[in-house]
Amino acid sequence: MGLTDIREKIAAAERDAGRPAGSVTLIAVSKVQPLARIEAVLEQGQRVFGENRVQEAEGKWPDFKARFDGVDLHLIGPLQTNKARHAVELFDSIHSVDRPKLAHKLADLAQERGASPQLFIQVNTGAEPQKAGILPAETDAFVAECRALDLPVKGLMCIPPVDEEPSLHFALLAKMAARNGLDGLSMGMSADFERAIALGATHVRVGSAIFGERSHD
Repeated sequence: MGLTDIREKIAAAERDAGRPAGSVTLIAVSKVQPLARIEAVLEQGQRVFGENRVQEAEGKWPDFKARFDGVDLHLIGPLQTNKARHAVELFDSIHSVDRPKLAHKLADLAQERGASPQLFIQVNTGAEPQKAGILPAETDAFVAECRALDLPVKGLMCIPPVDEEPSLHFALLAKMAARNGLDGLSMGMSADFERAIALGATHVRVGSAIFGERSHD
């Protein structure tokens, strides 16, 4: 498919939903992609990228940030508390705030640094035991806890169960965000981002449809 096709599909989905052009941010998910593929997408003008692992991102993005102006880097994978300092120094947004211990660590780092990445709270909308995220019933209280820590909570994020209709989970996330006065919705991936946009997504996370299948070499 490629970057141009994805951008056109996002623009069409915005129009179909009656939303302003440019209201959806495309996060190009570059985890485990060869450097040459990432560089080619940077050369096409893409500046917002997503990574799953702090250590992997540290190995490639400082160089790209030095060479390309305006790179906006998002951590979309799980964050271990002992990697939080590295994460806040490298990433502009973190989409996987999923437990009180991590929130308190991020708050301590924000106080120390005088700055913090934008934060999204990950919600386990399917209540899947193997998946990270705050349970829906606990989300309101966790948002309040993060706000009490002066954390810059931008919105909510979810990864729907693979065997369920994602639109149900997107609608649930949008409802919880609205109830808490949050305008950021990080939801939708390569297979379902158009449905996510129809339900209010502000950030969609697309990897294989831009870069091709991931390489694990």
